[in-house]
Amino acid sequence: MTGAEMVVKALEKNGVKIVFGYPGAANCPIIDKLSFSPIKHILTRNEQGAAHMASGYARVTNGVGVCTATSGPGATNLITGIATAFMDSVPVVALTGQVATNLIGKDAFQEVDIIGATLPFTKYNHLIKSGEEIPRVINEAFHIASTGRPGPVLIDFPMDILKQTFDYPEEDDEVNIRGYKLVGKPNESQINKVAEAIKSAQRPIILAGGGIVISNSVDKFREFVDKTGIPVVSTMMGIGTVPSNSKSYLGMVGSHGAKRANLALNHADTVIILGSRLGDRTVAHAQGFKNNRTIIHIDIDPAEIGKNLVPDIPVVGDIGEVLDTLIPLCEGYGIYEDWEEEVKNLREKYPPRSNSADTGFVDPKYFLTRLSEKTNSDIYLSTEVGQNQIWTANYFNVKTPRALLTSGGFGTMGYGLPAAIGAATAADKPVVAIMGDGSFQMDLPELATMCQWNIPVKMVVFKNDRLGMVHEHQYLLYKSNYQAVTIEGSPDFNKLADAYGIPNAYIAENSQIDEGIDKLMGADGSFLLVVSVNPFEPTGDSLNEDRLPKKEAVK
Repeated sequence: MTGAEMVVKALEKNGVKIVFGYPGAANCPIIDKLSFSPIKHILTRNEQGAAHMASGYARVTNGVGVCTATSGPGATNLITGIATAFMDSVPVVALTGQVATNLIGKDAFQEVDIIGATLPFTKYNHLIKSGEEIPRVINEAFHIASTGRPGPVLIDFPMDILKQTFDYPEEDDEVNIRGYKLVGKPNESQINKVAEAIKSAQRPIILAGGGIVISNSVDKFREFVDKTGIPVVSTMMGIGTVPSNSKSYLGMVGSHGAKRANLALNHADTVIILGSRLGDRTVAHAQGFKNNRTIIHIDIDPAEIGKNLVPDIPVVGDIGEVLDTLIPLCEGYGIYEDWEEEVKNLREKYPPRSNSADTGFVDPKYFLTRLSEKTNSDIYLSTEVGQNQIWTANYFNVKTPRALLTSGGFGTMGYGLPAAIGAATAADKPVVAIMGDGSFQMDLPELATMCQWNIPVKMVVFKNDRLGMVHEHQYLLYKSNYQAVTIEGSPDFNKLADAYGIPNAYIAENSQIDEGIDKLMGADGSFLLVVSVNPFEPTGDSLNEDRLPKKEAVK
């Protein structure tokens, strides 16, 4: 069979159902053979969108997403999506076409060293040298992408190898890669130290990261929280590890987190970090944060432990396996009443605040609260990056893991809609994309993808005619010298939706929220809801009413 037929057969054997991508001369042999396969190829409008769709698909299926692009600019257009997946540990396999073997290194038309370009932010990448290695390399790619700490893998296929004929090699069902060994069982003595530290702590707190979700350990984690009573704060990627309305949960921490969560974290004497690298958005000054605290760091990736903060008790291992040992060791433990009362007071003193009164604009925080209530949070929620992301993280009641799809590590604008489209191809419940009017305009071409393939996505666009977070940044740090943040020339989004045949609505008052949400969620298929938001609406959980001018005063 041809090299391209080998690719398709190997994809089928790895359970692939959908490939997101864009054709070109170099990957056309693969596209051609996919037409004879049960695997569905979804044509996107940009390769970056294909990578984000593969990411959204991977997140909701707890599997591997697959995307493809041609050589040169097709491959480089994948780069942002691959880096986004890398930073959030999402298993994606990218298949790129390459110029013919005899032209590599000669600056041929649409040649680029995509292996060298993606080396820093792929878990593994490989340039195919012969047809016989195709099945083995693809099997290894799926294994590497989905095991240990997941991440993206890229395989580059010269077009001549895709067209040539080879004998399909005999395969070993067991993938055995020299140099790639998974982390073994966690060290029990270290886990014993964790248990002793917890028992001696007076003000312990758990910092829940995305690793809990990735390791499929949410149920065990919730059991641990219920049995110990230790309060929980989370990173953005750890949202959903416990329900946002749980009495144990104080909210997201960090520069855009909830005040009560940050205060609780700062008041703790023992911090149990589970599946988080403790990045700068979580703790701005890690070494200062460590003072007078016992730091316990549990992660499957040994490279993350000690990278930003040297812990007192490190534990390398799968979080589920660590919890299997730790939970019995903490049997009968209960937190001090003084700490329990302090945490309760913080929760009551600093609740999430929003404004339900009509002001000439919609309060996005109140909108997200109502969206959560009216849907019973039984949806997948994909966000863009900026204020819309932070409002969603702090005000939507996320009840289940994997329900929030967002670019937490890389902060990629242009992620939200394509990720929602990818998710909606496999989701068992509605998918809602929350976007700002700036980020939405990075996504516009993928509206055609959504329509062509009849993929239902509910879209919410917070329209403030600004790049909201940068606008707020310039207000706070640059004496209101607003530069390059107003986005005049934007289209009428409702008319644009009409052009695509997408039902739509517009709301401009809080009193219209419920009706707008009913139209959004009640539509049969996709729907666009444009929401008018005050350009001075703050990102944080303070109302800051003194800096919220009325509609007639906004210019």
